Amino acid sequence: MFALVRPPSRCLDAGERTFVDAATINFDRALDQHAAYAFALESCGRRVVFLSPCPELPDATFVEDAAVVLDEVAILCSPGATSRRPEVAAIEPVLRDFRPLARIEWPATLDGGDVLCIGRKLWVGCSSRTNAAGIAAFLAIVRELDYTVTVVPVRGALHFKTACTALPDGRLLVNPGWIDLAMLPRMRHLEIPRAEPFAANVLSVGGRVLCPTNHPRTAALLASEGYEVVSVDISEFAKAEGGVTCLSILVD
Repeated sequence: MFALVRPPSRCLDAGERTFVDAATINFDRALDQHAAYAFALESCGRRVVFLSPCPELPDATFVEDAAVVLDEVAILCSPGATSRRPEVAAIEPVLRDFRPLARIEWPATLDGGDVLCIGRKLWVGCSSRTNAAGIAAFLAIVRELDYTVTVVPVRGALHFKTACTALPDGRLLVNPGWIDLAMLPRMRHLEIPRAEPFAANVLSVGGRVLCPTNHPRTAALLASEGYEVVSVDISEFAKAEGGVTCLSILVD
């Protein structure tokens, strides 16, 4: 089991922003935070594979959006932001070593951050970055692989996993303001504190939960529910609308 990560580019400041205001990013601090994030993944039992930096692609450090890796296939995405489309070619040669490849082609768009997988169940967010054609193309790929797929509209947030992620026991951590919980039938939900709207984006790895340090109420809630929380500071990446899932692709 390993995790793919890509160090940030010095032009991280120039990345796409949709639902957050522009803020200056401290690149040196971002480098330190990225290294600490990778160390946290290692502490949770993942071998970390560092991809080469992409100096000309400001958002390439958010590797999650370039591909969806399932047990049977790696699906190369078609990012909804034009500036991010070259990121797919940058990760394709690496994924080719681990999985057969499938591809979603423009004008269909789908970001990896809009896909949540729990066992044989997939949730796909219809968001500002993932369109109906992208969802149809994704369904065509996974249709023969025995997955159950649910499409969930996303409102007010960049990706589905901004509003909903999985905890180690399969329970969902959610922001009900950004998705309709009725679209997650028979799933156990844990709602984040309203004061921390971005806190639903956590990463379950090795039975632990990576949670950003700027969401202390959510970290306390998770701990009170019996989860082992690993705090990681990704504040510089949050300025670029990134979360803890965005910075890695987990490959089993």
